Formats: sequence, structure tokens, C-alpha cells
Amino acid sequence: MPRNALYAATVLVLAVAAAVVSFSNDNWYGVIWVLMACVASNITWYYLRKDRIERRAAAAAAAQRG
Repeated sequence: MPRNALYAATVLVLAVAAAVVSFSNDNWYGVIWVLMACVASNITWYYLRKDRIERRAAAAAAAQRG
């Protein structure tokens, strides 16, 4: 797993936990944490997809060389 995707996934988990705690304390700041979790989720998927595409391109280039 790429390092950036791992960091984003960590932020995602922490943001979800913060949202749960915030909402359980009847605090509407949890909405901000949910939005941050959405952004972190998108960043995680972006870096995972980017890594997969780069690995496939490297494998195809290695297969063409011999």
C-alpha cells in the first residue's frame, strides 16, 4: 500500500471516530468530521488506483523488454 494512501486511510479512521464521539456528545461539529472523512476516503482511493495503474504499466513494460 502506498504511503500516501496509508496516511489518508489513517486520517479517514480518525475522522470517523471523531465524528462518532462528536455526535454522541450532541455536538454538530461532527458534520465537519464526516466531510473530512469523505475527502480522506477519496484521497485513499486515488492513491490506491494510481499505484495499481503504475504497477500494471511497469509490468507491461517489463514484459515488452523480454
